[in-house]
Amino acid sequence: MFPRIFRRFTSHLSLLTSSLLAASAAEPAWKAGTATTDITPDKPQWMAGYGGRDKPAEGTQHPLFIKVLAIEDATGRRGIVMSSDLLGIPQTIYDNTCAALKQRFGLDRAQIMLHASHSHCTPVLRGALYDAYPIKEEHKAAINTYSDQLEAKIVETVGKAFANLAPARLAAGQGLTRFAVNRRNNLEAQVPKLIEQGALKGPVDHSVPVLAVTGTNGSLKAVVFGYACHNTTLSFYQWCGDYAGFAQLALERSHPGATAMFFSGCGADQNPLPRREVSQAERYGRMLASAVEETLLQPMKALPPTLAMAHELATLNLGDAPTMDELEKLTGGKPASNNRWAARLLADLKAGKPLARTYPYPVQAWSLGGQLWVTLGGEVVVDYSLRFKREFGADTWVAGYCNDVMAYIPSARVLNEDKPPRAPGRGGYEGNTSMYVYGQPAHRWADDVEDTIAAAAQRVVRQVR
Repeated sequence: MFPRIFRRFTSHLSLLTSSLLAASAAEPAWKAGTATTDITPDKPQWMAGYGGRDKPAEGTQHPLFIKVLAIEDATGRRGIVMSSDLLGIPQTIYDNTCAALKQRFGLDRAQIMLHASHSHCTPVLRGALYDAYPIKEEHKAAINTYSDQLEAKIVETVGKAFANLAPARLAAGQGLTRFAVNRRNNLEAQVPKLIEQGALKGPVDHSVPVLAVTGTNGSLKAVVFGYACHNTTLSFYQWCGDYAGFAQLALERSHPGATAMFFSGCGADQNPLPRREVSQAERYGRMLASAVEETLLQPMKALPPTLAMAHELATLNLGDAPTMDELEKLTGGKPASNNRWAARLLADLKAGKPLARTYPYPVQAWSLGGQLWVTLGGEVVVDYSLRFKREFGADTWVAGYCNDVMAYIPSARVLNEDKPPRAPGRGGYEGNTSMYVYGQPAHRWADDVEDTIAAAAQRVVRQVR
């Protein structure tokens, strides 16, 4: 009796082992490839981010990079994720890059995620923030040349990532770090004391979404991670990726051969505080990297090899157009950025060129093996992340600063708070005045901005689910 039972047991065990080995061999139906390119300017160039900039950069704290993760699911469906040490990708570069990627690789916009870290120690790009700075024509020529080169480098880097495709496993997790502070509800000078008292106010999103890509040997091939906070620790004249750059450097030192990639969450109303010192940027980078490391050490959710993608250019309405009289008054006023904005729009009106009243706004959704990832253009306030996590699930990843950064994107709450006369003590300029530095032909977005974006997000999420 016993030998018969034993033979039956060993037979079942052999079949089970064979099945497990076959499943294990078949499991890495994902393919993934990475590539990295240095994009540090090699000639004097204007830096983006702070309106007080009055000269080009003077050196490099650490290099700037674009990094691409190319992925392919079990059916051959492909997508690319790009991280970049850039303030934001302007519409012209987004459009040109998408057209080039379509022509060369057959990718449509749904398959393309172009993230910007929003470091304020990165280059001004073509057609963006020209009203913010006293940029001369020769400076614009250098900006245009750099932007042309950047577009070519993105396409080249995508090609290298596709060439590196190899079997891989994908897993998702979520960590936590707490250095982001709501800058609208906490005066910067008071933040150290408020932290000591545990009295910080305002909504925040301290989650750290993590995508781990491993090879068939179990080694980390890439790690993509996000955080909802401005990259504004530093304001000097050195090229630098700020805390996000230091976090990526730390992770790549810790995992030789792996590519670390940062994406910015909905942090338009969040700052790393206190700030201004390189040591603080390094500290926040280590804190973020530690949150990623802790997540990698925990059990992560294995993602089956299915990729669904959707994209929409939602039509955002601009608020009332400035009148000729308003523009005339602003051309002689301060700050200088408002003066330049008004003078340019006034010249357009006098030339018979109508002011745009809408903007094509990118909203995107991916489902990576069931992990939902929503991306939004512009500098998005934290309300959107908190809202979409309530609507789509607490583990939803929500990115801002993706594909096209055209202005701050206030929620209905923030837009209402910033209606003149502005509430006293409000820090930041998300609600309305950012429209001037970004060159938008309106004082503010229309009141339906949040509803329009939310409706578009619901549509693309339905498509991928």
